[in-house]
Amino acid sequence: MNGAMDIGYLQLALALVFVLVGGAASIRLRLGLERDLLWGTLRTVAQLALMGLVLTWVFAIDLWYVVLGIYALMILFAARIIRGRVRRTNARIFLPTFLSMLLSYMVVSFVVVAVIVEARPWYQPEYFLPIGGMVIGNSMNAIAIALDRLFGDLLRRRPEIELHLCLGATASQASAEMFRDAVKAGMIPTINAMMGVGLVFIPGMMTGQILAGADPLVAVKYQIVVMLMLVGSTAIGSVLVISLLRRRCFSDDHRLVLRDQSSGQ
Repeated sequence: MNGAMDIGYLQLALALVFVLVGGAASIRLRLGLERDLLWGTLRTVAQLALMGLVLTWVFAIDLWYVVLGIYALMILFAARIIRGRVRRTNARIFLPTFLSMLLSYMVVSFVVVAVIVEARPWYQPEYFLPIGGMVIGNSMNAIAIALDRLFGDLLRRRPEIELHLCLGATASQASAEMFRDAVKAGMIPTINAMMGVGLVFIPGMMTGQILAGADPLVAVKYQIVVMLMLVGSTAIGSVLVISLLRRRCFSDDHRLVLRDQSSGQ
């Protein structure tokens, strides 16, 4: 093969059958997901089409500051999505989440592209943006899970935490177990994916390279790098974000100031 076979617009439209199946199941079972399915489908098509146009332009320009600017914009939207998923508390999570993700993901993506893959130049958009996008996508889910677990545990175990604080513990000491549980919860999906890769499913990068005609062994090498990269990015991103936001849950005099906005507590 000289490349992946093209898909015509008619064949692309036929893929909507799968969405119709999901919508029919939602109507039949009264799940109330029809509007979400419709909106999600429209956003998927529009966002991917826009991304295709932008990548075509970026690949032609090939300027490092344009590549990094687009990557930072991708991280910005990821941070906004995380903020949208974690709304039940009064914690202000957007800026610490964005800055932590920006720092950790830039470093991880640079190491993978420049040092391991050895792309020249290191900002080569054909490598940097797809690999960086995988870092963002997987780690974004991990951070959202970790934050939801952290805030949920802090609210649920408030009496226990306040008891430790009254007995002289610092905020870090009183919430140490919640911190560990949150980071662990964020990393479990990535670890589970490592257990099943190659046996249960063929992951995205490997599939794309095989469809494009690459040697399967070369595709395997790239996929190994990606899986190990995701472990590091998930761990670094989760620890940084959880560390920063845990501090915001406590005042300077070690009082738990986190509140549940959904219940008014």
